[in-house]
Amino acid sequence: MAVDPRLRELALLRRVRDRIDREYAEPLDVEALARGVHLSAGHLSRAFRAAYGESPYSYLMTRRIERAMSLLQRGDMSVTEVCFAVGCSSLGTFSTRFSELVGMSPSAYRRQKGAHAEGVPRCVAKQVVRPVRNREASPG
Repeated sequence: MAVDPRLRELALLRRVRDRIDREYAEPLDVEALARGVHLSAGHLSRAFRAAYGESPYSYLMTRRIERAMSLLQRGDMSVTEVCFAVGCSSLGTFSTRFSELVGMSPSAYRRQKGAHAEGVPRCVAKQVVRPVRNREASPG
């Protein structure tokens, strides 16, 4: 029985997403992700966006920022240490992306250190504070 090509592609995209989830702190780029599933970088980007609503790079950065938020809430690492721990190689790029997704700088977020989630179960807080791209967020 032949496998539907769309299902095969969705399985490959899930492998890419799972790899990003596992290896977010590693140096990953779209070309490396595409090689891992034997697709071209362009095709992977288009198919990933169609399936998940964002590019592989955006998904990777969102995972990195989510992890950074958790590390910053702990309060035992500097912003620079967090930047490198989540796989970013530039503090400036990390801070810009963090501010874009979270709505405040990493240092401001670290200062408030999860005050928004006191008394809320961690699984609920994670959903509520998940970073959302400002340009994709619905108004008000």
